[in-house]
Amino acid sequence: MLFALALIPVIALLIFIYVRDKKEKEPIGLLIGLFFAGMGTCFTAMILEFIGEALLNAIFYYESMIKSFIFALCIVGPAEELGKYAVLRLITWKNKNFNYSYDAIVYAVFVSLGFACFENVGYCFMYGLGTALLRMFTAVPGHACFAVFMGFFYSKAKQAQLRGKKGEYAKFNALTLLVPIIGHGLYDGIIMSASASDYEIVMGLGALLWLGYVIVMFTISGIMVFKASKNDYCIVTVPAPVPGAAAVQTIYRPQVAGTWTCSCGITNNFNFCSACGKPRPMINTPWYCPECGTLSSFNFCGNCGCAKPKNAPVPGVLPASYSNTNS
Repeated sequence: MLFALALIPVIALLIFIYVRDKKEKEPIGLLIGLFFAGMGTCFTAMILEFIGEALLNAIFYYESMIKSFIFALCIVGPAEELGKYAVLRLITWKNKNFNYSYDAIVYAVFVSLGFACFENVGYCFMYGLGTALLRMFTAVPGHACFAVFMGFFYSKAKQAQLRGKKGEYAKFNALTLLVPIIGHGLYDGIIMSASASDYEIVMGLGALLWLGYVIVMFTISGIMVFKASKNDYCIVTVPAPVPGAAAVQTIYRPQVAGTWTCSCGITNNFNFCSACGKPRPMINTPWYCPECGTLSSFNFCGNCGCAKPKNAPVPGVLPASYSNTNS
């Protein structure tokens, strides 16, 4: 029974995130690999937390609210989220299946819930039914929330890289780590520091603060999932921009990139014909959008919807002003 209670919230959340991926489902083998890789990060997290706790004990001789809060925010949060990010980055960043904006959230949640599953089974068997029921509605969904934050900014970082926006890439890559680390650290820090208090009123107020924080975090992450799923758009691979070069990935938002008519006579908005399945035709020469700097291989910019101008810059023939737009 305890094993089932440990797995039920994990499975339910995985199914929920997977079902919301409406444009193109991710390969099951890839998702299973991410899930078990996420489990593996439990071991690296335990090692880092053990080292961090030892260092903290050398600084603080007595248990206190401050020590508990620092441990959660500066050791537990980074130890767990850094491992998840490392796995996510190594497996998915250059993966050919990472071709839709919502994919990043799917990947991050599968990694994070792999971690949560391993951790939850251990806690449930150590502390029993009460802990299993409590974690079903708090800790496991909490890990999913941290993953939603990570996946959201991870997707933004990928898109910034594809558009050549170095400043945006650095910003979103930093947020990919910082937001889940801080979110996780506060989640643990509020309740752990309150529990370390000698005063019941402080413990009670801490529990109320923690509950409010959890409700807000769950609400924000839920809204992010629904919006990201609804506005999901493609990251396509276009032909090599110059002879001998590799194919290039770029952003393609069907809602702004114009309609096209398939050879079978059907007018479409998306990548593939709804009747026969043929892909949207690409033009022979890729071009850079003069408005946002995005590489495109259609008659419309895949990112902002700007129609291809007659003098659109092409790879290898970039105007001097483009380097400023694209930095």
